[in-house]
Amino acid sequence: MMRSLYSGVSGMQNHQTRMDVIGNNVANVNTTGFKKGRVDFQDMISQQQSGAAAPTEEVGGINPKEVGLGVQVAAINTIFTQGNLQTTGVSTDIAIRGNGFFVLKNGEKTFYSRAGAFGLDKNGTLVNPANGMRVQGWMARDLNGEQVIQTAATPTDLVIPVGQKDPAHETQNVNFACNLNKNTPEIVEGASEADIAKGTWNTEFKIYDSFGNTHMLNVSFQRVVGNPNQWRATVQIDPENAGYTQTRVGLGTTDGVENTFLVNFDNTGTLLSVTDTAGNISNPEGDIVLQASYTVPDANPDENGNPYRQTMNINLGTIGSQKNTVTQSAASSSTKAWYQDGYTMGYLDNFKIDDSGVITGVYSNGTSRAIGKIAMASFTNQGGLEKAGDNTYVESNNSGVANIGESGIAGKGKLLAGALEMSNVDLTSEFTDMITTQRGFQSNAKTIQTSDTMLETVLSLKR
Repeated sequence: MMRSLYSGVSGMQNHQTRMDVIGNNVANVNTTGFKKGRVDFQDMISQQQSGAAAPTEEVGGINPKEVGLGVQVAAINTIFTQGNLQTTGVSTDIAIRGNGFFVLKNGEKTFYSRAGAFGLDKNGTLVNPANGMRVQGWMARDLNGEQVIQTAATPTDLVIPVGQKDPAHETQNVNFACNLNKNTPEIVEGASEADIAKGTWNTEFKIYDSFGNTHMLNVSFQRVVGNPNQWRATVQIDPENAGYTQTRVGLGTTDGVENTFLVNFDNTGTLLSVTDTAGNISNPEGDIVLQASYTVPDANPDENGNPYRQTMNINLGTIGSQKNTVTQSAASSSTKAWYQDGYTMGYLDNFKIDDSGVITGVYSNGTSRAIGKIAMASFTNQGGLEKAGDNTYVESNNSGVANIGESGIAGKGKLLAGALEMSNVDLTSEFTDMITTQRGFQSNAKTIQTSDTMLETVLSLKR
């Protein structure tokens, strides 16, 4: 009779624990990135009144007789199912779609979180503004003008220098992709201005010097008389002031050359070769790249006392290709595409984060470049993580070591900027569990009451 009393007590105690977990779930129904808990029960040791007997030739086997001694909590598991994503429009809010955690630092201590309500502190560091923990990732490095993010390195603090000056960058590369009409008339000796205009195809692009000043790069094409597949190209920087800028263009050098070159096409209209005014001929295959130089106005002389000249590459495209290359077809002349890598000075105005975690800075001069990338962590057993408060987790002996890497790789989910992951608590399920927990608690209380009544009956036998 006393066994049922203690079974009832264990049932009440452990149902109270389950109610505590349910209450915590309900309390965090609107907590960003919260993962609900679940209590699993198991029975306690049973008292054996008689053991099992094996079958004999006369009778069959006999099962053991055991009386259970109550219930105990088997586990309190954290359920890492995906929470709903809510759009916020805030660029520093980030949600994780799939598995994985953000990596946060507090000094040398590392924490992991699903809550992505981040912001910038006064130094531009990406942090959790609720506790100041710093979001970890990899900063981009400038290698020969290209921003490279090395994700094999140890993650560090992410700094987004809003308002930082972006120095002017001179144009170093210009890519051409235009078509020259095969039926363009040749310009014969004594041609009128109108005939010259009809026989010339002009392309004009904006380029920049080292000060960030704007210049106009003009490349005009005219058919060579008597050669059906050859054009003469004339390069001028700021045509209205061509004598001042002194443009030169050549293959591999701009010394001893003028500002024109010859472009040769094959019978299919694809690029074949280029010859500069010094007689240099382009390579037989691959891209045809010319060097062009011009005098930069109002610049200090070079080390030899000569006017300072700036050099850039002009890429006409790939020999034998029809894509992103200068071609000659019987169609209207057109500039299909072009590219130049110079820009004037600007400031970091804004930034955006893509689904791979790359932070891209947007500058007032119209340029954009990678600033850094957000790191993510995954675990062999994420259910083994210990909750550390502030929506964070820490490693435990059974979680495994954090596998830190890029989003979308090795089981890590994708990121969504401008959104937050909500709690995965389902109130309908929690209220249902609350009812069954309450009934379980009441039933165990009734077990104690009934056992007490039975004890009272025993005590009243001798009256």
